[in-house]
Amino acid sequence: MNTKDKNRTTSPTLLCIPDISGFTKFMGNTDFELSSKVIPSLLNRIVYSNEIGLKISEIEGDAVLFYRNGDLPPFKELIGQCRHFYTEFYEQLKELRKKYSEEEDSSKIPDILGLKIILHYGMEIAAVPVGNHVKLMGEEVIVAHRLLKNKIKSEEYILLSQLLLDCYDRKDIIHEFEWGTLQDGHVTVKHLGQVNFGYFNLNPPENAL
Repeated sequence: MNTKDKNRTTSPTLLCIPDISGFTKFMGNTDFELSSKVIPSLLNRIVYSNEIGLKISEIEGDAVLFYRNGDLPPFKELIGQCRHFYTEFYEQLKELRKKYSEEEDSSKIPDILGLKIILHYGMEIAAVPVGNHVKLMGEEVIVAHRLLKNKIKSEEYILLSQLLLDCYDRKDIIHEFEWGTLQDGHVTVKHLGQVNFGYFNLNPPENAL
């Protein structure tokens, strides 16, 4: 680990952003009292579904910014964590629809909301203490958030940056599993150019949830 000063350190860091898709539409098309209970409940379920030692930097309106310093987990374990986030998220959707079944907008909970997960890896990400929290800073944090603004047609997917994929031996990368096949994509980031990634569409069989 490279120490810049007593308040700032940089290290190789895994970034993981589970992001609730359909958030803006849901907030705009449902009763505020209902949405103000549903979204925090879903974010809470995501937080407590973490099984690989991820730490929380920020909880945003529709997303959680997780990070983990040091070596990456095995690829299979990383994908397994994403699947766990997804299945737990959907279990919570079902529970919330049942809990608020008497509310007029309850059907919109599973109909509108979904989950996408961004995974990225940066060699130098600064962890800056701000009060009781840690603020992540650096170019790669910007890239991770920019990867959310892609042209993937699906609203639910696991996206892995090429920089992250390059950290694994090719034989260890899962290119296909029962939920989908790894596909290629890219975004263009101002001042950085093209950023490549791979992604799995999340469209599991109903009996997998």
